[in-house]
Amino acid sequence: MNLSQLEMFRAVAETGSISAAAQRVHRVPSNLTTRIKQLEAELGVELFIRENQRLRLSPAGRNFLSYNNRILDLVEEARLSVSGTEPQGIFSLGALESTAAVRIPALLTRYHQQFGKVELALSTGPSGELLDKLVEGELEATFVDGPVLHPVLDGIPVYQEEMVIVAPLSHAAVTRGKEVNGEIIYAFRSNCSYRRHFESWFADDGAAPGKIYEMESYHGMLACVIAGGGLALMPRSMLESMPGSTTVSVWPLADNYRFLTTWLIWRRGTLTRNLSEFIRMAKVAAVSPQPSVK
Repeated sequence: MNLSQLEMFRAVAETGSISAAAQRVHRVPSNLTTRIKQLEAELGVELFIRENQRLRLSPAGRNFLSYNNRILDLVEEARLSVSGTEPQGIFSLGALESTAAVRIPALLTRYHQQFGKVELALSTGPSGELLDKLVEGELEATFVDGPVLHPVLDGIPVYQEEMVIVAPLSHAAVTRGKEVNGEIIYAFRSNCSYRRHFESWFADDGAAPGKIYEMESYHGMLACVIAGGGLALMPRSMLESMPGSTTVSVWPLADNYRFLTTWLIWRRGTLTRNLSEFIRMAKVAAVSPQPSVK
């Protein structure tokens, strides 16, 4: 059973005639007759009741027609989702948790308003996990800390983030790694680029964090810092979006570590209509004024 057989079956079912159906699908009548008989043999049932020169659907044929049409309609929908002129279908997007929470809600809203036929599937996670999913084809694009040097990936810079150390309110000033050598830190899993950035900041000053507690959210990190349990590194934009942000002390990193850029990344050569329009809208967001750096 293949798509051409299903198309032929639909044409015969709708016209009730081999010759009329042959004209519709641009085949010779003998070819249609052969392919319909092959389909019936494969299914083990007669799909048509043959009366003189006319064909009527049998009960089995009528039942099969509804599945046949659903299959062909779904195939057409899939074709349009990747090659049509209008964005539609599923668009799988990844983002860092902070990016998803603070930076892209307005962008996603505009995209949905303009392209209502697109079903957006958003996944969040650390940079390493998101890049793995992108390379494996599970995501069509993702926001990660960049730039990303990879032979099969392309991307554009979109947002600049100011990275700050969050400490208990009574904590002394934090200006370098040695001042907090051995202190507890809260971070995402080891494949998080922000965690690696924090560890590099320590190492460049000949220091090292103490115990690293892996957390699943910035809200969890902030709660632990407020309780006096240690330090965390996060984008200032994310910190200021959370309740409790005024109950901690905040210290920007030195200039060479202070700013990181979030990139929108995708696989080279995979620019579908969904992705092309999203990139276009992301470029507009990228040049929009960002919150002032304090």
